[in-house]
Amino acid sequence: MKCFQEAVIHRRTSYSLGKLIPVLPSQIIAVVERMTQEVPSAFNMQSARVIVAMGKHHEKIWQITKETLKKIVPLESFSATETKIDGFSSAYGTVLFFEEMNIVKDMQEKFAAYADNFPVWGQQANGMLQFSIWTALDDIGIGVNLQHYNPLIDAEIKEYFTVPDSWELIAQMPFGEIKQPPMPIEKISISERVKVFS
Repeated sequence: MKCFQEAVIHRRTSYSLGKLIPVLPSQIIAVVERMTQEVPSAFNMQSARVIVAMGKHHEKIWQITKETLKKIVPLESFSATETKIDGFSSAYGTVLFFEEMNIVKDMQEKFAAYADNFPVWGQQANGMLQFSIWTALDDIGIGVNLQHYNPLIDAEIKEYFTVPDSWELIAQMPFGEIKQPPMPIEKISISERVKVFS
């Protein structure tokens, strides 16, 4: 296990994923459950909801996505789109992230002075959860990338997984065996992003 800072530095986007994962599926589920339990949220509202899809359920997500995109992507461009979606389908599984909007609305009613902030705070907490799960999965040798095909696929995904209408789909996270190391990325100078006054 890496220390926290090392784990954050090591976390990267892995697009080339496969099904030969180096851990048991139960270890992946344990990571997702632990992070979902522990990541903080404003007013402790705990509005994030998560589905871990593996096997045929994982593949169904990307089948829905492909069929949805086929209806709107020009035919001459669809080959590249299909290749990309097939890459996500080749992974071991997918984590789906949702927001339970009934909780957000309830908090808006209880704390009317902050009503406009609760949707923002919910999104922020969901982002922290995505990052935490991503980093923790990377830490046990699982490759991850993050996708946002919502709201295009929302209705079919919610119907397939029988989730409440009040769950809003936020992101899709394919995960699996790292078949190819992530490419290096460029970072701008930290002095342009952090200002220190002491």
